[in-house]
Formats: sequence, structure tokens, C-alpha cells
Amino acid sequence: MGNDQFAIPSLKALLDNNYQVQAVVTSPDKPQGRGLKLLPMPVKAFGQERKLLLWSPSDLKSDDFLKQLQETKPDVIVVVAFNILPEEVFSVPPLGTVNLHPSLLPKYRGAAPMQWAIINGDEETGVTTFLIEKKIDAGQIIMQRRVKILPEESYGELSERLSKIGAEVLLESLKLIQQSNFKPLPQADSISSKAPKIKKEDCRINWSKSAQNIKNLVRGLSPEPGAFTTYKDKMVKIFKTEILDDKSYDNGFGEVVSASDKAGLVVKTGQGSLKLASLQLEGKKIISGEEFVRGYKIKTGEKFI
Repeated sequence: MGNDQFAIPSLKALLDNNYQVQAVVTSPDKPQGRGLKLLPMPVKAFGQERKLLLWSPSDLKSDDFLKQLQETKPDVIVVVAFNILPEEVFSVPPLGTVNLHPSLLPKYRGAAPMQWAIINGDEETGVTTFLIEKKIDAGQIIMQRRVKILPEESYGELSERLSKIGAEVLLESLKLIQQSNFKPLPQADSISSKAPKIKKEDCRINWSKSAQNIKNLVRGLSPEPGAFTTYKDKMVKIFKTEILDDKSYDNGFGEVVSASDKAGLVVKTGQGSLKLASLQLEGKKIISGEEFVRGYKIKTGEKFI
């Protein structure tokens, strides 16, 4: 069961290692892109290429879907980047329902663990496999693997890397749960933390924060949904930055301190100057800071808000 690109390496690993994938469950097709064309989820598109049996139930509790699932008699259900499962589903297989989660649980339970790890400036994250139970992301742990977050790594880059590492851990986990002496480990609820879904207000840049904090926000939201600010009442998304110094400022946050079609675009923060290396004005394509200066004639003293 899965939807996003993150789940594809795991599905591919199962197929390549001769696991009998009886069916692939994804969410129904949804409107995507500028034209809002109805398109399949990435996992469904991959499953179509491999000619797998595909189910896209609109209701995971529906009698028809539950009957289908029970009739396949799965030994185990594997879940990667999917929806919250009702007990009627995750309790079906005798070996349990295994979830691959991109964090070191119980840290970052929730929908956006990779994004929040980068936004919060963490230097380490990882992947966890666990057995799903009623409480979200709180099931007993099968395996974990720690992974360093690289200093310039974006959410998109980390997600791609963890998806491949996670596929390896998933295969090892499936071997473990088949052993008669295997015992999963309970999570320590007392040290858990949340990683809620990213909302629009989480994406707005607060220029009074430090250059490092803003850089982490940009990395954690790149390539999507994108950290944003406004320039002349238009939204500008920022995808890549560079810290130039560590000076402290008392005011003028978001003010352009340097604008050159050769040296680029530099903005004042609460602590440090930040070069904006990759930007996108609403309705336009992504360009470099130098191109932004040339194209929009931005001048020193103007402000991002």
C-alpha cells in the first residue's frame, strides 16, 4: 500500500527479490498539475508499467474492499507513504502490517518527518519499520537505520536517498518478522515528537530569524511546497540559499543589501546575510538570483516581506 514516489523503491525491491505481491493498493487518481488533469499516484503508475493487480478504493472500510483483501489472504501487508489504515485492514495479515517511516521513531511521528527534521536543523535522521497499531506511528519497532543529513541537502534529495535506504531496511525487516524468536521493541511514548502536515503558514519566511534558520526552512520545503516571501505584493518562492556572514541586525529584516546581475541577490536577516540563489516569482519559472536581479530590476534597499 503506497502512493508517493518515496514508496516505489520499496515496491521495486519486493518484486526484484521474488516476493509475491498479490495486489498494490493506492489512493484514487486525483487532479494534478496546472491543468488539474486526473492522474494516477506514482505508485499506481509504476504498478501499471509492471502489470500488477491494482486497487484504488475510495473507502478503506468499504465491504467490497475488505472482502477483496481478506480473500487474497496476505501473510503481511507493507505500507509505505500511504493513508491511515483502519483496524479492519491492518489486522488482516497473520504476520502483521509493516510500515516504513522516514524518521527515527518515536521522533517525528506524523505526515512530514523529513521536512521537519531539516527545518529544525537536525544533523541526523533515519528510517524505521514498525508494526501498525491503532495509535498513529506508535507501533512496535522492527528495525531502524540512522542516516546523516548532509549540510546542503534539501527535502527532495533526502527523500530520494531515504527511499532507497528504506527499501533495504524493509527487506531485512520482512525476513526478521518471519523468524519464530523475533520480538519487536516498544516505542518510548515519553520522548515522542510530532511532524504534522506542512501548512501554508509554515512556509512563510520570517526574515527576523537567523540566516541559518531560514536556510533550513528553505531546504526543508524544497522542491515542494516551497518556502515563500513576498516582493511588491507578489509571492516569491525560494529554493536555495547561501549564508554569507553572521552579522547581527536590529532592524531592516528582509531588506536587500546587495543586488547585482553578477554577484546575485543578498538579503538581511535577524542574524546574517543570506544570498538567494534560486527563486520563483508566482506564475513564472525558477531562476537564479542573478537572473532575478536582471529581470525585475531589484535594487538595494527594497524589501522582501
